[in-house]
Amino acid sequence: MPNTIVARDLRKRYGDVRAVDGVTLSVEEGEFFGILGPNGAGKTTTLEIIEGLRQADSGEVTVFGRSPWPRDPALLPRIGVQLQASSFFERLTAREQLRTFGSLYGVPDRKADAMLETVGLTEKADTPVEKLSGGQAQRLSIACALVHEPELVFLDEPTAALDPQARRNLWDVLRAINTEGRTIVLTTHYMDEAETLCDRVAIIDRGRILRSGAPATLVRGLDAATRISVAGGVLSEDEARALPGVDDITDDGVSLVIVTRDPSSVVAALAGRGALDGVQIKGATLEDVFLELTGREYRA
Repeated sequence: MPNTIVARDLRKRYGDVRAVDGVTLSVEEGEFFGILGPNGAGKTTTLEIIEGLRQADSGEVTVFGRSPWPRDPALLPRIGVQLQASSFFERLTAREQLRTFGSLYGVPDRKADAMLETVGLTEKADTPVEKLSGGQAQRLSIACALVHEPELVFLDEPTAALDPQARRNLWDVLRAINTEGRTIVLTTHYMDEAETLCDRVAIIDRGRILRSGAPATLVRGLDAATRISVAGGVLSEDEARALPGVDDITDDGVSLVIVTRDPSSVVAALAGRGALDGVQIKGATLEDVFLELTGREYRA
């Protein structure tokens, strides 16, 4: 499929800090693409360069075959942007805010109002934006990015302030618009979100892409053990260690966890002992890949 976004060797410095240090990536038409990284990794700066909100020091980027910088009026109706920090017109209600954004693109009020229901804000339609909660303001910001039905949507940590129900609701919304053929690029700190939604991801740190690919492919490429948990008392530690393929054992009295790189042999042995009731099997996840590449130290 044709590429909607092509970025080559993007670089951006702020003094001695290399915020973006040679980023090269492409996003296909209709793809759901995620950019993952720790705080300060360069995700937002990379996104802003692609969106045309910030000029790169060097490198080149095209969106729909056109350069987004300097700002290209021909691109603006084709893209929707939700920023990390949202700013709204003062003293407008949620409905008025969305209608104002829609009017910039010739969207009828009726169609703009329907977007409130899409993001679960119908009951807050007449609430001034300054009285919305953080999560509600986030959902309104996303509605503003989607109101004109753009072909390409940029979302910068769209679910950061949302509760679990609102997150899952938004996932459904994003899946639906992606299924309609729209291309979506998002940054997120939630690995389960990226693993669930994205066709491909790029893991970025210190301004460089460390690895990219389909989440399942990245997980399979990680040499990580499987953890098999059984209820405490089902097996003793000695019995568990005697099973084939066991690398390590931990037992906290509530559950016994078997660490193995040969889970099929362990599960077969447990089945032979009639010890499968309540068994939980946890393989590697995208979070394990992320931590393997970026480290485990906390970054403010």
